[in-house]
Amino acid sequence: MATKAYAAFNAVDPLGPHTIERRNLNAKDVFIKIAYCGVCHSDLHTAKSDWGPANYPAVPGHEIVGTVEAIGAEVTKFKVGDIVGVGCMVESCQHCHSCDEGLEQYCENGFTGTYNSKNSKYGGITYGGYSENIVVEEGFVLNIPTNLPLENVAPLLCAGITTWSPLRHWNVKKGDKVGVVGLGGLGHMGVKFAKAMGAHVVMITTSASKGEDAMKLGADEVLISKDAEQMKKHAYSFDFLLNTIPVAHDVNPYLLLLKLDKTMCMVGAIEPFPIHGGVLINKRRNIAGSLIGGIKETQEMLDFCGEHGVVSDVEVIKMNEINEAYVRMQQSDVKYRFVIDMKTL
Repeated sequence: MATKAYAAFNAVDPLGPHTIERRNLNAKDVFIKIAYCGVCHSDLHTAKSDWGPANYPAVPGHEIVGTVEAIGAEVTKFKVGDIVGVGCMVESCQHCHSCDEGLEQYCENGFTGTYNSKNSKYGGITYGGYSENIVVEEGFVLNIPTNLPLENVAPLLCAGITTWSPLRHWNVKKGDKVGVVGLGGLGHMGVKFAKAMGAHVVMITTSASKGEDAMKLGADEVLISKDAEQMKKHAYSFDFLLNTIPVAHDVNPYLLLLKLDKTMCMVGAIEPFPIHGGVLINKRRNIAGSLIGGIKETQEMLDFCGEHGVVSDVEVIKMNEINEAYVRMQQSDVKYRFVIDMKTL
């Protein structure tokens, strides 16, 4: 099926109009007309080949919401007209230990990304949500709560699940003192989720103005990490830290905030950074990482959002504004996630 899309053709030129081919429906496939697609930093990194050479032309987008327009003969979970979502994965092996545990994001044979990924089952390269429609096997399609605005739901499929998964895995609960380090697309969701889980939420930031914004999002306190006295006051007091800073940085001052046996989870930076062994040893602290979430966990997050009214703060843009949005995203000039209205494609 010929499908209109927007693509990156190389690492230098702006994204522009393109036509891609979507496969015809197989028995387990769901055909989705895309209404909104969120814009993730991963989209920008892929378009610019920041993580190695992209498979050009690359069609980004893995925060997808839309309407089911057709289903394969054996589809049982969805019907035409359903409001659904697609996140960062469209396939996994389904037979390794991780997949058996519902942790497809850790598939031992490698999951198939929604875009710019080799499609081991159907061949070719996957194309993402900067497009009219998408065809996905029903096992990787998600139900969207109908009481939530779709444009605000889209970023939940990446920014949302990236922060939800570690908060759930480390059992954040009512009364815990939780620090969210950094306020951006990920950090603002971390604040909202931790607050909705009943935690006492502290925004940890270098910026007083971001602290003010975090309070509006639901944070209970602000800790300015550049202030040595404030950091000392909060030492040994946190039950969990969610670190969303996207670049390499000194993590040791943050680790000192943790209680005995507690964890700081990294969800942003992938560059190497120094860790002082004594900071871990002296309080048996842990530093860990987390990658998106499995399909079951993502559905649980969406259901929670429907029950608690949790959504992303977004700025809706037209498709032809994507290149400007990439520039602004690099300048942290968005609160807190761009979302493309696909009617404008």
